[in-house]
Amino acid sequence: MYTIIKEIETSQSLNLSENYLKETAILNYSAKNIQSLVKERNWLKMNSINQVKSIYNYVRDEIKFGYNKADDISATQILKEGYGQCNTKATLLMALLRACKIPNRIHGFTIDKALQKGAITGIWYQLSPKNILHSWVEVYINNNWYFLEGVILDKEYLSKLQKENATCKTTFCGYGAYTDNFENPEIEWNLNNTYIQEKGINQDFGLFDTPDEFYKKHQQNLGFFKKFIFQKIVRRKMNKNVEKIRNGK
Repeated sequence: MYTIIKEIETSQSLNLSENYLKETAILNYSAKNIQSLVKERNWLKMNSINQVKSIYNYVRDEIKFGYNKADDISATQILKEGYGQCNTKATLLMALLRACKIPNRIHGFTIDKALQKGAITGIWYQLSPKNILHSWVEVYINNNWYFLEGVILDKEYLSKLQKENATCKTTFCGYGAYTDNFENPEIEWNLNNTYIQEKGINQDFGLFDTPDEFYKKHQQNLGFFKKFIFQKIVRRKMNKNVEKIRNGK
């Protein structure tokens, strides 16, 4: 019996290594800028819990909340741009964790567009799809999977958003957040799940080993014209609205 159990444990360990640590075109963690960051932050010298906490905090707060031109851009591009939303921050978080040999996977969803109201306004909000592609990272540590959705909004932006809406203590929906505890959302990681948009989830696509596999199967269905308008006009307006909140204007 002991031999069988050990064989199962070994098999699970191998699967974690093969499936949840592999490098891909999107998770290109061997790239120079990612390896330089890992070395600069001394992440490889930390224990696994401190690695996850430090990398999580870095992606949450030093990669500012903002809208990239697409969901399926590479980790190196996200790091270079220095900002991201749910899907792109998830990509960078996965790549940095895998660079430090921390197994992880991606969980795909859609969320209601209502949580983006304020960041996107007017006719652009009306024209945007009701269901927005969404994802979070699940990290494997101490024989448990933890959900890391709270990485999306940087603390500076969130604190300004809370100040702008100081009378709201419980449920808040808009400007990139949807939570029932707006005054004190679960965004700090210490061997727990973290969330900031999960109340907006309306469809569950399940688990994927990599974002490459997720985006191969699921894409935001905009069409050529709407995609062009989003990339060239709408997301820039959204980023300006986000910056107005962050700058207290």
